[in-house]
Amino acid sequence: MQVLFKVIRQKQNTAPSVQTYPLDVDPENTVLQGLNRIKWELDGSLAFRKNCRNTICGSCAMRINGRSALACKEKVKNELMNELAISAAKLPEITVAPMGNMPVIKDLVVDMSRFWEHLEAVEPYVSTQARAVPEREFLQTPEQRSRLNQSGNCIMCGACYSECNAREVNPDFVGPHALAKAQRMVEDSRDTDTEARLEEYNKGTQGVWGCTRCYLCNAVCPMGVEPMDRIGEVKQQILERKDAQDSRPVRHRKVFIDLVKQGGWLDERKFALLVVSNTLRDLRGLVSLAPLGLRMLASGKFPLRFEPSQGTKEVRSLIEAVQRQNSQTSDK
Repeated sequence: MQVLFKVIRQKQNTAPSVQTYPLDVDPENTVLQGLNRIKWELDGSLAFRKNCRNTICGSCAMRINGRSALACKEKVKNELMNELAISAAKLPEITVAPMGNMPVIKDLVVDMSRFWEHLEAVEPYVSTQARAVPEREFLQTPEQRSRLNQSGNCIMCGACYSECNAREVNPDFVGPHALAKAQRMVEDSRDTDTEARLEEYNKGTQGVWGCTRCYLCNAVCPMGVEPMDRIGEVKQQILERKDAQDSRPVRHRKVFIDLVKQGGWLDERKFALLVVSNTLRDLRGLVSLAPLGLRMLASGKFPLRFEPSQGTKEVRSLIEAVQRQNSQTSDK
C-alpha cells in the first residue's frame, strides 16, 4: 500500500518545515523501516537515531502522529487506522516529528543533554556506602527485588520527558524519567541514603511536587514503567515522614484528604485557608487569597454553606482502607 510520510525537518536554530515522501510499504512494516527506506532510497540527508530495532535501546524515540513513541515498535497499519477510517480515498499519512522539550540538532535528532543532566540530579545509583566492597554479596529477597521491576524496565528513550507538561513550563523540574529512577533508589534495599534522597526529592517543584499528574508519561511509555505512578510512590514515602507544617505541597495533599474524609467531598473555603494561609499562620498567603475571594463574592460564586456528601461514611471508609493498605505495604 502507498503511504505519505510527512517528516518535520529542521536544522539547529532554524524554523521547521514539512517534507513529504510517498512510499509503498507493507502494513506490517514499522515506522522505522519506512524511515530507513526514505533515507536509503529517496533522501540520504534525512537524520534520525536508531540502533537495536527491537524496542531495547530506546534510540529511535520520536513523535509519531503527535505522540512520542519508538519508531521500531509502531507498525504502519496501527498508525493508519484513524486515517483510513476518515477517508478511504485519501492517501493515508504518517507524520513524524522530533521529540519535545529538547532542542533539535537536525531533523529527528534532538539534544538530550538536559535529559541526562536531570537524571544525574537524582543520583540514580545506590549510595557510596552501599557500593563498598562487602564481605559477601548483597542479598535481596524475591519480594524486595520485585519492587524494582517496573522502574527497572526504563530504557531511557525520552518519550515521557518529551510529553511532560511540567517540563514544558518549569525548566527546573527533573522530569518523569528521573523520578521513576529515583523511586527505584528509594525502594532499593541495598541503598543506605533513603532519608537524604527523600529530602532532595521533596524540594520545591524540581522534585516530585513539580509533577502536574497529567498522565501523559504513563500513556506514552513503551515499557510500561508508568512514571507518574512511580512519582506517586515517592510522594507517599515523603508524606509518611512529614507533617502539614513542612511545606505547602505536603500540606496540600494532607488537607485535601482530611477534608474529603470529613465531608465526602472538598470544602474549598477551608481548603484555601488551611493550605495557602496555613490556618492564618502565613499572612502573605492569606493576603494573596483576597483578590480571588473578592472576585468570587462579586460573581456570586463564593459558597456560604457547605453541604456534606450523603456518602461521607463510604468515602471515609474507602480512604481509611487505602491508608491501611499503604501502611501494610510500606511495613513489609
